[in-house]
Amino acid sequence: MGNHKPLRELGLDTGKKARLHRILYQHGLGNGKAMFLPYDQGLEHGPRDFFANPASADPTYILRLAVEGGFNGIAVQIGMVEKFYWDYAGEVPLIVKLNGKTEIPSDDYALSPVNATVEDAVRLGADAVGYTLYIGSPAQHEDFTQFAAVRRDAQRLGMPVVIWAYPRGAAIEAKGGKDSLYSVHYAARIASELGADVVKVNFPHPEKRSAVPAPYDGEFSNQEAIDAVVAAAGRTLVLVSGGEKAGDEKMLEKAKESMRAGAAGLIFGRNVWQRDREDSLRLVGKLRDILAEHPST
Repeated sequence: MGNHKPLRELGLDTGKKARLHRILYQHGLGNGKAMFLPYDQGLEHGPRDFFANPASADPTYILRLAVEGGFNGIAVQIGMVEKFYWDYAGEVPLIVKLNGKTEIPSDDYALSPVNATVEDAVRLGADAVGYTLYIGSPAQHEDFTQFAAVRRDAQRLGMPVVIWAYPRGAAIEAKGGKDSLYSVHYAARIASELGADVVKVNFPHPEKRSAVPAPYDGEFSNQEAIDAVVAAAGRTLVLVSGGEKAGDEKMLEKAKESMRAGAAGLIFGRNVWQRDREDSLRLVGKLRDILAEHPST
């Protein structure tokens, strides 16, 4: 079932294949399906994201949660890596986010500036780098050029690249919005075309059809929508985001649909750590059960 993508079929060079194999088969469940814990919200949204669970403001708490929860990796900005990751280095794979922006300016001209290098990631023991790409922003041409330099460095150093493919800007809002099927489907394809090894997308909302192109102005189930997104990524692995904190049952159903579609894994941040530790680990256990039912050969 689904569009499963074994590593041997992805055309990866030795360094990228070795690092992705380490992430997918030597951590977490070890069955080729992954669960990642992102922790760049302090930059992206500010400390307000930690109010729901004050303990989550401490990066050490998050790192310990990633280890105890059996995550396949944690995505962190470079300052947090250099100050906190050393105590857990090697225990959970590291994705260094190379760019980031604050929520203070509007998304009218969204661009996430680079603040770290692939060489930094290699020095810090990372198994992948992350890059946020704003699809549809008026600054898209700058974004593509900035990413091209990251991609070349990653290729030279054998480092897998994870693109956070985020539709943004007035043109996107005028065509169904940032999480419409049109926007997410297009974003997955763009990430693949630009050279991502892995793409992170939000779960699409096919019901958001205001002014979308004609092929998207129809009735699609959630399963049909996520099937299309994973297929659009081709030989790029797909991670599906939990998005903003939602009800657990709805979130778990989306996780099941993502696995049935052949996604490589899940990347859940606030949905996991904006609750107390025991509740977080209970949710992680349910997500692990879903991943266990869909191994990748």
